[in-house]
Amino acid sequence: MAEEIGRGAEAVITRDGGRVTKVRLPKGYRVRALDEKIRRERTVMESRIISEARRCGVPTPIVLDVDRFSLTMEHVDGTKLKEVIDPDLSERVGELVGRLHACGIVHGDLTTSNMILKGDKIYFIDFGLAFHDKGLEAQGVDVHVFFQTVESTHDRPDELVEAFLRGYAKTYTRAGEVLKRVREIEARGRYL
Repeated sequence: MAEEIGRGAEAVITRDGGRVTKVRLPKGYRVRALDEKIRRERTVMESRIISEARRCGVPTPIVLDVDRFSLTMEHVDGTKLKEVIDPDLSERVGELVGRLHACGIVHGDLTTSNMILKGDKIYFIDFGLAFHDKGLEAQGVDVHVFFQTVESTHDRPDELVEAFLRGYAKTYTRAGEVLKRVREIEARGRYL
């Protein structure tokens, strides 16, 4: 029997054994036909981006099924990165984010709660806000969100940020340009 393991503004997430299902909820304030179109398109987009991320070398759950408003994936049984992050893991996150960005994928919610350590692999989950964009602004915001998470919730944030940057520069040739944009975003005081 499926057990609810998460609920957000957009979806309910349930787990049934080795499967996790994310169902996008209807929004009563939208016209029904438009609501269904939006939920269906977001569900399909999320499944495609998850698969693309895997092809780019970023571990993600395997998508098992896509229905009109639901996405069923394998359950990744591990530890949320927020509970165990250290400089080594942060550097590895930087490498993975660099791979995503090199493929033109912006995660949209790069927090240590959306990364799971299973064995020696770091899996990225929850691509509900992900989109395609090769622009510096979108990638800068992605990295900025990660930095904000680290700085607000983890010990030794400076070490974690430096380690992330080392990893990011290993796998993404535009890392320096993105970091410059991150500094501009921080100076504007937006996206907090």
